[in-house]
Amino acid sequence: MPEGDTVFLAGRRLDEALAGQVLLCGELRHPELSTVDLSGRTVLGVRTVGKHLFTRFSGELSLHSHFRMDGSWHLYRPGDRWQRPAHQARAVLATRERVAVGFLLHDLALLPTAEESGLVGHLGPDLLDQEWGEELLVEAVRRLSEAGGRELGLALLDQTVFAGVGNLYKAEVCFLLGVSPWTPAAAVDPARTVELCRKLLLRNAWRPEQSTTGELGRGRQHWVYERGGQRCRRCGTTVHRAIQGTGTRERPTWFCPKCQPGPNPFE
Repeated sequence: MPEGDTVFLAGRRLDEALAGQVLLCGELRHPELSTVDLSGRTVLGVRTVGKHLFTRFSGELSLHSHFRMDGSWHLYRPGDRWQRPAHQARAVLATRERVAVGFLLHDLALLPTAEESGLVGHLGPDLLDQEWGEELLVEAVRRLSEAGGRELGLALLDQTVFAGVGNLYKAEVCFLLGVSPWTPAAAVDPARTVELCRKLLLRNAWRPEQSTTGELGRGRQHWVYERGGQRCRRCGTTVHRAIQGTGTRERPTWFCPKCQPGPNPFE
């Protein structure tokens, strides 16, 4: 599932391309929305909250989309060939100069703009909230502190604690904190953890490349994420891969057993 910075960047690019423009075409190719025609409406802007994206239109109307595992928004010039098959398109928003196509957006909903909070009100503070300040920091720290004995890796992925961290940053934050993902959340400094998560997301929010090491070269961008069986960049120990969580929360995770002491499935 895309990280919060991926959704943030998609939202900013859509906003830059569409805000203030009138839709010449506004198709929603979704079973429940197939009769909707948004053409003629003005795009007022695009807002993101964690991994949720809201495109706002004149008439107090918003289109909610969520990428899930394989969704994405693409931007084209009129007449450009799409990079994915047309049958995967779930939304087409076209102005005179740009065409935004939402591919494989399994979650689409059209709702009054005033009711957006009904879809995201349960989330914790958005780590990429442009109004981020002391109040949101304190709330995020409080929620993580309340995670207590939960495994840190699972707490970081819980969007009701704070929104934006996905599997990539979960693994990388645990490495940089020097603890295994199975370490109880109560064992880490919650303020430091929140600030580290936000720092990494901000570092990559305005570019498609996601680096936690400070390097952008191929194969040099991450400390442990997707590096199972390779040598740890810090100590040379073999990086392990294991599954964390169960059911719908089951995710692979990566860690260095030497740099990240604490409980793990191999003990």
